[in-house]
Amino acid sequence: MSTLVIQLPARARLQSGAENARAAAEGASSAELTYALTPDGLGQAQHGQAVASLLPKADNVVVVLGDTDVSWHRITLPKAPAARLSAAMAGVLEEQLLDDPTAMHLALAPGATGGQACWVAAVDKAWLTAELRALEKAGLHVERAVPISWPEDTPMGHFSAPFGADAGAPMQLTWSDANGVAAISVQGALARQMLPLWAAQPARWSAHPAVAAPAERWLGRNVLVLSDDQRMLQAVRSLWNLRQFDLAARHRGSLALRDGWRRFRSTAWRPVRWGLICLVALQVLGLNLWAWHQQRQVDERRLATTQLLRSTHPQIRAVLDAPVQMQRETDTLRSAAGRAGDTDLETLLGVVAAAWPAGQAPLANLKFDNGRLSFGANGWAEAQIAQLRAQLSSSGWDLNASNGVLTVSRSKAT
Repeated sequence: MSTLVIQLPARARLQSGAENARAAAEGASSAELTYALTPDGLGQAQHGQAVASLLPKADNVVVVLGDTDVSWHRITLPKAPAARLSAAMAGVLEEQLLDDPTAMHLALAPGATGGQACWVAAVDKAWLTAELRALEKAGLHVERAVPISWPEDTPMGHFSAPFGADAGAPMQLTWSDANGVAAISVQGALARQMLPLWAAQPARWSAHPAVAAPAERWLGRNVLVLSDDQRMLQAVRSLWNLRQFDLAARHRGSLALRDGWRRFRSTAWRPVRWGLICLVALQVLGLNLWAWHQQRQVDERRLATTQLLRSTHPQIRAVLDAPVQMQRETDTLRSAAGRAGDTDLETLLGVVAAAWPAGQAPLANLKFDNGRLSFGANGWAEAQIAQLRAQLSSSGWDLNASNGVLTVSRSKAT
């Protein structure tokens, strides 16, 4: 599953949060972003710089925040409901934060639990929100936001090369260990004071290719050459995700469908896709074969009915509807022979007489119309009507009662 990793441009320190948000929105379509495309999270398929609308497509999109855009704070996590945890954390950090807590976005370390000490990352909320919104507007749905450095047990030091407007600035050293993350200039007095302490630790040292040589001279030892895109991929492999609380990625509606479709199209699901295609093809083939078989049976029965009509009534020359024509000819022969049919008056009278309730007076009046026999039922008890209906129903006849009139007719289900 491919992943597009984007390095967010550093936040301008001399601008307010609103100004940073406005700058991010205005520069989203024109500013070039550093990116790396990885098919598996390990190797690189492509890297470089491009505007947001021209970035390559990928299954996942992850943004990386620079060292100077995230501050780190160690607190005891309050035991609060999830809906109020962010506000509780802001209350605990109120004296540690330089800015108004409501202007900061706070994110917990992976696996943090209430009542335990944990690290909290703090980011300018307006700036991060604007950057994420600008990428969303460009069609990039960001799944995660990760810091490029974070506190960890294994000490690490990385020398970064200045770029952009700060191209003439000295290189920057980012030091991270179990006590936090510090980003300082190597020309400052603090870096010289801390160097003996850092050098004495079993740390992993790395440097951008452009500053590898001066970094080794300053440090007095060899360093691992690590480009920006390689460092970004290392950050993506961490468990951190700064998109928490009100900045959490939304996976509802169209985003949920898109996420499901993206996973379905991944390489891991290729056997399932081929299996579904084969299953659908077999189903279509089977349905067509079954439909052809059913049509054959219908044609055979229609032919048999036509042949029976011609053999029984040879006087019929044109066969339009064999069952209807056969019924009509049969009724004609029956009438000519003087025999009553199922819907004739004599048949209906015999059926009613056979089911007539005991003790009930004979019919005073009746009406016969198109296979329906009606007669008055004034004075009949409900039990007598129910008894007559039950007996007629067992023989395939219906009995309807309406306004004191009972009507007997052949059941439609017969």
